[in-house]
Formats: sequence, C-alpha cells, structure tokens
Amino acid sequence: MKKSIKKPEPIKSAMKAYNNREFLHSKDGRIIRMISEYLYPEQRLKRAGIKRTVIFFGSARFKAREDVLNETNEQKELLKTEKSAAKKNEIKKAIKELELKLKLSKYYEDARKLSYMLTDWSNGLEKKERIHISTGGGPGIMEAANRGAYEAGGKSIGLNISLPFEQVPNPYIAPDLNFEFHYFFMRKFWLVYLAQIMIVFPGGFGTVDELMEILTLRQTGKMHSPKRIFLYSSKWWKNVINFDFLAEMGVINKEDLHLFKFVNTPEQAFKLIKEELSENHLEKRF
Repeated sequence: MKKSIKKPEPIKSAMKAYNNREFLHSKDGRIIRMISEYLYPEQRLKRAGIKRTVIFFGSARFKAREDVLNETNEQKELLKTEKSAAKKNEIKKAIKELELKLKLSKYYEDARKLSYMLTDWSNGLEKKERIHISTGGGPGIMEAANRGAYEAGGKSIGLNISLPFEQVPNPYIAPDLNFEFHYFFMRKFWLVYLAQIMIVFPGGFGTVDELMEILTLRQTGKMHSPKRIFLYSSKWWKNVINFDFLAEMGVINKEDLHLFKFVNTPEQAFKLIKEELSENHLEKRF
C-alpha cells in the first residue's frame, strides 16, 4: 500500500520579473537598467516637444559673483573679531582663495547671460522651432546656464548623474526635465543626441573629457552633431591645450582645427550661435 502524501498548501503567484526589485538591481538586470535610461528620457523629452538643444559644459566649481562677494564679506567680518593668530591666518587664506573665485565667477556670469540671450531669442520662435538649454544639471556653469534660461522664462534640461560629491540638481532646472542617471555613457548620449550647438566653458577633468570625446566623434565621422562647437575664452583653452601644436606634429589634421571656434564674450557667442541655428536648425535633426 502506497504511503499517503500530504497535499501541499496553495502558494501565491510568483512575482513578475519587471516588478522584482531585487532582480532589476542585480547584475543580471543591468541591461534592463541601461535600456530604461534610454527609453525614459526619450519618452519625457518627446512629451515636452523638445527636438533640439544647445548644451553647456564647464566647471562645477565656479560660483555666482554675488555669492562669492557675500562669502568674502563674511570672512572679512570674522577677521575683524578673531583673536587667535592661527585662525586669522586661516581666514586670510580663505579670503585669498575667494579672490581667485571672484575672478572665475566671470565665467558663471557669462554663461548665465548667454543662456538668457539664447532662451529669450528662442522664446520668440514658433514652438516647434524652439531650442532648449541642456546641461549636466549640477552646480557651477551648469547652474549658470539653467539659471539664465529660467530667468528668461524658458524651460531647460538637467541631466544629472549620481556622484559622491559636487553633483546635486540645481534649482533652475524645469522639474519635468530633471533627470538622474547612473550610467555615464547614457547620460553622455542624451547630452549630445539632440544638440545642435555645444559651448564649452573653462573647466577641469570632466569638461576636458566631454570636449575630447565629442571632438573625436566629430573628427572620425561617427557623429554629425553638435554641428558647431564653441570654446569659451580663447586665453583659457589655448593655455590648457595647444591645438596648433597637435596639428603641427601631425597627430591631428589642420582641418580638424575647424571643428571648433573660440568665442570670448556672451555677445559674440550669441551672434555666432544664432546665425548657425537660423541657417541650419529649422526643421532639421542631425
């Protein structure tokens, strides 16, 4: 006689894979996360009717002139009342550093002004022809560009990335155009994909990385956008990179020097960008 086997208790339906958070955040779910960082921004940008952008790159460490002046005044007030010689030296050092930041705040203010001018001009175009300012979404030059667009009454894009420092969304991004990325390569894709113009302000490793990557893609014909690349402040960039020397040594072609153009004021940059967009961007997508 067969031994009786107890009937098992009913079990719940298994969780669907796309609702399984543990799986989605596992190594095996990585490809789904990557695809999500492509599809989600695409959906939201389409809904917002955004077809073309001007991207701003530059240091995350530059500050608004007003903020630097306020910090300087605070330090000077502390210096007046401080008794400790050691702490006085610390305050003097901080003031010295703020003097440099004040000089560099020029780039923040110039980016803010240029973004304002571009957005104000774009607001006068038909809705389907408008361009939008796009940035990496953080502080410094990114904040300045988003801020200029905000002050001109426009909506701008912020493409943030999760980092241990520096990268916090600035308050001037349009809330419905604020994105947070995990993967650098997908963030870079969305920075460039809709870009008609790229303007690169002074910056550090990250700024140079973005510039060189896009110059390489344009040089090799892997991309045809952004159509024009502007380097803001010829003095800065010629000190950082000797492009002429690279051409002289034959590691780039002389024709590659035409991939970018130097600009030195918001007015000059606005004039050239406006001319370029007016001639080439209407109902075109690179």
